[in-house]
Amino acid sequence: MKNRYPNFGGRIVRPSNIWAIRYLCPMKIHQPTTDALANLGIEALNTMQLATQKAILEDTNILLLSPTGSGKTLAFLLPLLQILQPNTTAVQCLVLAPSRELALQIEQVWKKMATGFKANVCYGGHAMATEIKNLSSPPALLIGTPGRIADHISRRTFDLTSIQTLIVDEFDKSIEMGFQDQLSYIIGGLSALNKRVLASATSGIAVPDFMGFSTPTRLDFIPVNEVKTTLTMKAVVSDNKDNSLFYLICALNSEPALIFCNHREASERACALLNERGIYATFYHGGMDQDDRERALIQFRNGSINYLITTDLAARGLDIPEMKHVVHYHLPIHAHEFVHRNGRTARMHASGTSYLLLHQNEPMPEYVDKSLKTMTLPTNNPLPNPPEFVTIYVSGGKKNKINKIDIVGFFSQKGALEKGDLGLIEVKDFTSFAAVKRTKYKEFLKRIKDEKIGILHDAVYSFRKKKEESEQKEVI
Repeated sequence: MKNRYPNFGGRIVRPSNIWAIRYLCPMKIHQPTTDALANLGIEALNTMQLATQKAILEDTNILLLSPTGSGKTLAFLLPLLQILQPNTTAVQCLVLAPSRELALQIEQVWKKMATGFKANVCYGGHAMATEIKNLSSPPALLIGTPGRIADHISRRTFDLTSIQTLIVDEFDKSIEMGFQDQLSYIIGGLSALNKRVLASATSGIAVPDFMGFSTPTRLDFIPVNEVKTTLTMKAVVSDNKDNSLFYLICALNSEPALIFCNHREASERACALLNERGIYATFYHGGMDQDDRERALIQFRNGSINYLITTDLAARGLDIPEMKHVVHYHLPIHAHEFVHRNGRTARMHASGTSYLLLHQNEPMPEYVDKSLKTMTLPTNNPLPNPPEFVTIYVSGGKKNKINKIDIVGFFSQKGALEKGDLGLIEVKDFTSFAAVKRTKYKEFLKRIKDEKIGILHDAVYSFRKKKEESEQKEVI
């Protein structure tokens, strides 16, 4: 097999290698690791995760290449349980991610692992004062975007001298987004660094010299032929892409879809077009305020919105549901971005369809099979059904001592909702979001319209007290 990467002189691990099979031999059981997997509800690691865990524990420089959705985040977080020192009160590991959403997703995985090690996340759009306060009690694991971490280093808000492990997730995306200077600045300040991990879902990407890589172990789990057999691709050719997009969505049986555009303005315009025609959609891109970006993703995750029109920001590294349908309103310039977009569907042996919207005079990119069949869209399909849920905003969160159980209690007591009427609940630092069945939300809002956040706290206290009394009775 031809090596597609620069020859650093290190080892190459591929699942097809006989040596790789030996490399994946069972390791000694580590109880915190077993506990973390149990907390995540995972019974066994996949081949890539096993190889990554062993490499990070034994080697100095690791280049991890694995497709989107294969579990890279857990793969590089799990070994930290055997690397971090519980008695060290300083940042020991730094994880860098190109986007706020990916940084937050990594933090959420770590929290669900319930390791006992503190973690903080820092990113643009988050209150700097809050981050500085959090860093005054240093976490063992610090996660952040390159720009914000570089800012903190220049402000000297945390000590760098105990950071021995650096992980750069989607490192090629950070470089593509123009974070070379910040990455170089950050790495240049890590004098105690003795372990580097670079992760990506893209093959054939050069590693910049400032990363300090030498003789790395390359874990290559990206298939040479990256076309998924479970992915179906269809082309829609017309003289009006806007109409094609509308008719296509009406033909998807009310199933959710991701719609990719190449420009922020195009995503907003396409969203407005669909909204005007009666389709529940929202847009998402890097130019939005953090709160707006977060709310768009929450609505998409909880089923309040079924169609997310986005840029390549959503192609990888986001915590969003598995999609059956991916639509390319615009085709990307680079083949690897086309692969990442399509990676949002047909994951883990599931099937999915990728739709390419083309103007009749638009040439097919070289990375697309020229024999791709075109489809004709019916123009008489009804509009998709409205989303099953509506998102209810609660002006209180973790910092207000509110959790998911509190919200369930309040919504059931004050709003008379039953268990099946509530969907996904997400609690942030100062706000919370709860999905309520569309058929029930109007009556629910009438019941709670006079309730204030203070009453919410009283209801939460009352709910907790009744719950505690009930538990005590059960014990008696």
